Amino acid sequence: MKLKQIALILLISVSYSCSSLKVSKTPTYKVNYLDDYIYPKQVFIDGNEIGGLSGIDYDGTAYYLICDQPSKPRFYEADIILKGTTIDTVIFSKQHFIKAPKAINSQTLMDLESIRKVDNGFIISSEGSITNNKTPMVFYTDSTGAFIKSASIPEYFTSKGPQKPRNNGVFEGLTKAHLGKGFWVATELPLELDGPEPKVFNTTSLIRFTLFNDNGIAIKQLPYKLERLQKLPLLPFGVNGLTDMLQISENQFLVLERSYSAGYGTNGNVVQLIIATNNNATNTISDTILEKNELTYLEKELLFNFKSVKKQLTNKSIDNIEGITFGPKLPNGNLSLILVSDNNFNSLGEQLNQFILLELIPQ
Repeated sequence: MKLKQIALILLISVSYSCSSLKVSKTPTYKVNYLDDYIYPKQVFIDGNEIGGLSGIDYDGTAYYLICDQPSKPRFYEADIILKGTTIDTVIFSKQHFIKAPKAINSQTLMDLESIRKVDNGFIISSEGSITNNKTPMVFYTDSTGAFIKSASIPEYFTSKGPQKPRNNGVFEGLTKAHLGKGFWVATELPLELDGPEPKVFNTTSLIRFTLFNDNGIAIKQLPYKLERLQKLPLLPFGVNGLTDMLQISENQFLVLERSYSAGYGTNGNVVQLIIATNNNATNTISDTILEKNELTYLEKELLFNFKSVKKQLTNKSIDNIEGITFGPKLPNGNLSLILVSDNNFNSLGEQLNQFILLELIPQ
């Protein structure tokens, strides 16, 4: 490759590594990075390796982490012990396997992505497997992982839906609704007929935030526009999607977007924490196709780009961050956020079980 071509690729790569999102001049929150902690690989509970950590929740006593290994769908109980503003240690104490009826197992592949503690059990999201005609699902379990019931998802999210959900791009984000009135779930990528996947140039890549009531019925939906890829891929693969979310007030969400561009080794991820605000966003619950409609989206502001603290991290890299939860209050009274990365059991290269501690500061 000629030097001019290399220079051009580097120039384009640098230009795309800058976020198009702006930081508000009057933000409602600020985020400080505090610490990170790397949990070692090849640690086992009853013969099963700890890894694939795709979602995390905290109920004030224990942490619950979902594992996305379809052959052994399960979640863990753990303690994350803070010492001041640092993570002292992470201790996994139990694992619970999802116990679903045969009829449910025949319909879906348990590719679990997010978990939230509710009452005496959990709400869990699964992406299914669109290529194998296994429908995505959001479902309730008891405290041991025994299946209770599934939510009634709109047809356009099903594996046979004419809107064609993208494989490995369906129910990724999950949060309890404000004041505990139901829950929200979000897709990682757009449905095929809703719009294209994000590219290195700007696209109208719309995903859906769907509100379910306490009976598991979808009652409201808001459109959210994904950002473009943050780096020009050096190899033929790149993706940007939502990996998790938290509803922080009646009209605001904390949203994790993770952009990955192949060819950069351990530096391929760009992760951004975003505030999405509902200022009269269109209710799209009855819209089967979003791409050609005139819609008002959730408004977005950049709250925190993890690139800004890369040099402070233990391994000097941002890994595949997929889960976020509110943690305990810090010594100064501010709320903490704890994030976790999915190491994919190192099947895709050297990845980390990475925990990150942030401070959420109201302004």
